[in-house]
Amino acid sequence: MATLPNPLPDLASSGLVLPPGSLVDATLDGPWHEPLLWYADGPATPRDWPDLRESGRRLGLLPLLVTDGRRDQWPEDWDLCPDGTSYPGDHDAEEVLAGYWADDADDELGDGTAADGSDQDTPRSGSSWPGLAPVPDREAPEDPDTAAAGLAGVIAADADEWLGGARIALVPARRSADIPAAIGWSGPMNHENDVARLCAVLRSWEDRYDARVVVLGFDTMIVSVGRPPATIEEARALAAEHYAFCPDNIDQSPPYDLDAYAEKALLNQEAWSFWWD
Repeated sequence: MATLPNPLPDLASSGLVLPPGSLVDATLDGPWHEPLLWYADGPATPRDWPDLRESGRRLGLLPLLVTDGRRDQWPEDWDLCPDGTSYPGDHDAEEVLAGYWADDADDELGDGTAADGSDQDTPRSGSSWPGLAPVPDREAPEDPDTAAAGLAGVIAADADEWLGGARIALVPARRSADIPAAIGWSGPMNHENDVARLCAVLRSWEDRYDARVVVLGFDTMIVSVGRPPATIEEARALAAEHYAFCPDNIDQSPPYDLDAYAEKALLNQEAWSFWWD
């Protein structure tokens, strides 16, 4: 994957004021030839994100919150796969999503029964890919990076109760959407082996919804949304994209219905959460 020069090995002389932390180079195939990310040893504070966003920008580093999640696994145990990750810019978001939609439809039998033998209809049953949702016709109420910092601050302020004490991290990446690809994150491996394809979708959400990647866990992601859907029609159009991007959000979380998901999880929601089984 095409990457920026990696400033992580020079953090000690970078001038950044950092808490104690660790550089991560562990991957599924053994140690990587350079660090993939740095993360702190202790829980994040509300000031960590805005401070490191400002100071890290000049070095090509973006902030991220990392969490050990349900599996009690921090980044050195995340099965990172940078060697199998392509470049997000080589993929088209709509082609990626349409491909997922078609592949999932193929998993159903001719009588509408799911391939796993269940008789539960899925949101894509009998329907063709509806296309990308249109760009919301309004400006974001605040700068999207400020919105991301606000979400990170809320999470950090309640870190002992939410996300198991999320920690601040730094990743060398051009844009927020590329962070999973920059570290070779394998959280969605049961859905997609090359996370750069999902990053292409995240780039599209950056452009249309002012989305920013804020949290990664072993198999979870949270993004801030600076310009969320404000009408139920907008939310329903986007719900198909979310289903293609992360089917487990709907298939394994009631009410198993795109309209209900649109109203509950997307309409005016300034954070989107994803998990892959």
